[in-house]
Amino acid sequence: MGRADEITMTSDAYAKDTGADIEKHNVVTTGVELKRRLKSRHLQMIAIGGTIGTGLFIGSGSAVAKSGPAGALIAYAFVGSLVFSVIASLGEMATYIPIPGAFTSYATRFVDPSLGFAMGWIYWFSWAITFALELTATGLIIHS
Repeated sequence: MGRADEITMTSDAYAKDTGADIEKHNVVTTGVELKRRLKSRHLQMIAIGGTIGTGLFIGSGSAVAKSGPAGALIAYAFVGSLVFSVIASLGEMATYIPIPGAFTSYATRFVDPSLGFAMGWIYWFSWAITFALELTATGLIIHS
């Protein structure tokens, strides 16, 4: 089987994936070995960067003004538990089958290639809108 044949697995191949040959498909679809090069300090900075954003500065004031400190704490705890469950699930998948690529790779592999494609474009569009939001929030913070 050539490299081109390995890359062009169709939807039928994904539909026939039984789970017994997960490691075989892992090698077939990637052909790249991952290397663990992130150190603890890298992971800490990624976590801090993901936690502290402009939304924390812009959104906290209105949330506390409308619901009070207790309501804001309950809302942050609820949303935090949802985000934690999603990230824990993604971490489990990445630990079980470490394939190169973003989370769209898992959607492509375990659901359907068209879902991975759609998720990739939605993710790009989300970050394109987020860039404009960040510029607006920066202007609001500087103006205040």
